Amino acid sequence: MMFDLNKAINLLNDKLEIWFNELVKILPNLLLAALILVIGFFIAKYIRKLAEKISNKVSGNITINNLFSTFVYVVFLGIVFFTALSILKLDKAVTSILAGAGILGLALAFAFQDIAANFISGIFITFRKPLQIGDIVSIKDYMGKVVEVNLRDTVIMTFQGKMVIIPNKDVFQSAIENYSLLGKRRLDLEVGVSYNDDLEQAAKLAVEAVKNLEGLDPSEEVTLFYKEFGESSINFTIRLWCNSTDQISYLKLGHQAIIAIKKSFDLNHITIPFPIRTLDVSWPEQKIN
Repeated sequence: MMFDLNKAINLLNDKLEIWFNELVKILPNLLLAALILVIGFFIAKYIRKLAEKISNKVSGNITINNLFSTFVYVVFLGIVFFTALSILKLDKAVTSILAGAGILGLALAFAFQDIAANFISGIFITFRKPLQIGDIVSIKDYMGKVVEVNLRDTVIMTFQGKMVIIPNKDVFQSAIENYSLLGKRRLDLEVGVSYNDDLEQAAKLAVEAVKNLEGLDPSEEVTLFYKEFGESSINFTIRLWCNSTDQISYLKLGHQAIIAIKKSFDLNHITIPFPIRTLDVSWPEQKIN
C-alpha cells in the first residue's frame, strides 16, 4: 500500500513538473495572447463607434446603423480571438471552431432562408431608399402610405384603412410606384364630347375651366389631347398636375375639375353624351286558327 502511494505521488510530481515546464514554455505566448485580447477589445470598441458614425452619415435608419456597427464589432473580436488562439498554437482548435461555425451557418441558412432573404432585402431597401415613411406607393396589388420600414417587412396603410405587411423580399423584387418622389402628382381625366360639337371650342373651354383650380401646380401646363372616336363620343384626356402628393388633395383636384368642366360645357351647350343602345324587340307571330 505504501509502495502504491509513493508511486502515485511520484507520478503526480512528474505530471506537475511536465505541466510546469510546458507552462513556462507557453508563458510568453500566453502573455502575448492575453495582451492581444485586451488591446483588441479596446480597439474593437473604437472601431464600433467609428462604424456607427460612418453609418449614420450614410443611413438615417438607427436599427441598420446599430446592426452594422455591432456586426463590425463582432467580426473584429472574432479576428482577435482567432489570432490569440493561433499564438497559443491551438491551430486544431481554430480549425474545429471554424468548421463547426461553417456547418452551423449552412444549417441556419437553409432553415431560415426566407427570414434571411427578407432581412438582406431590408438592408438593401434602407440604403437604396426607393421609399420612405410617409410616401404614397403602389407595390404589387396594394396602394397606400408607407407607415413603417423594418428590417424584415414594410407596412403600408391603404386608403381603405387596411394595414398591409409586405415582406421585404417581395418589396425588393417588385416594381415600386412611388407617387411622392416628385412632390406632385398628375391627374389624367377622361372626357367625351358629342360628334356634333365644335372640338376646338370644347378643348378650349375644358382647359379654361380647370387652369385656375385650387391645388393645381402653376409650374406645369394643363394639356389636352383628343385620342379616339368612341361609340357615342369623341374622347379626350386632360392632364392636370396636383401640387401635393397627398391622396385627399389629389382626389379633391379631380373632383373640382369634373365639376368645373361640366359647368362650362353646360353653359356653352357642349354635350357630354352617354352611350346609346337600341333594343330591337320583335314579338312572335300568333297563329290564327
